[in-house]
Amino acid sequence: MFDLSIITQYYPLFLKGFAFTLLVCAAGILCGLLWGLFLYILGQSRFLLFQISCRWYINVFRGTPLLVQLFLLFYGGPHFGLRLSAIATGIIGLAAYGGAYFAEIYRAGFQSIPKGQIEAANDLGFSKLQIILHIQLPQMLTLILPALTNQTIIIVKESAILSIITVPELTTAAVKVSTSTFSIVEPYLLLAGAYWIIVHCISKCGMAWEKRQLTSLSPTTQTSANHNV
Repeated sequence: MFDLSIITQYYPLFLKGFAFTLLVCAAGILCGLLWGLFLYILGQSRFLLFQISCRWYINVFRGTPLLVQLFLLFYGGPHFGLRLSAIATGIIGLAAYGGAYFAEIYRAGFQSIPKGQIEAANDLGFSKLQIILHIQLPQMLTLILPALTNQTIIIVKESAILSIITVPELTTAAVKVSTSTFSIVEPYLLLAGAYWIIVHCISKCGMAWEKRQLTSLSPTTQTSANHNV
């Protein structure tokens, strides 16, 4: 039978875990978005070494499990003099992992911009960085919002494995309660509900932002967006 007293007794622990989940995920995703943009820009460099390095980084981090990456960073790092707290490892791990996916999303978004706009900017003497920041980036962000929202949701759900490296987040709280009470249903139902709330809020915010951005698109960009769809 469902025991509500378990939830009422241990809810402070879940609230603490909820706060840590929001903190680590927000920091990791924000850093991942910036890191992914840097990877994309570096990958577009004229230097072949930079291009190859970025491509290898993306392939490695997309091709290996996040759990393995976290283990190597948290438990393997000290062998190379790198000692990080569990929370720092969680943030860096999510950023490094998410950045590889965000870089590919950025690449797809940038490629969707009509080449005529790039050629016109080149004729006007714009540098490659100016073209990215002032012409491609504003339009691209609107086009990739659904993909960014989806990847953000995936990273939030992936963050559940941070409990393995002792980050005091939601899953850690559920495991502690389950171990203390020998109950499975109550703590893990609460865990599932907490993640659903976070994901639902992200989804709603993404849809609202997308709708707002689409209304501000120029007719040319709207045509391009529809054409890509």
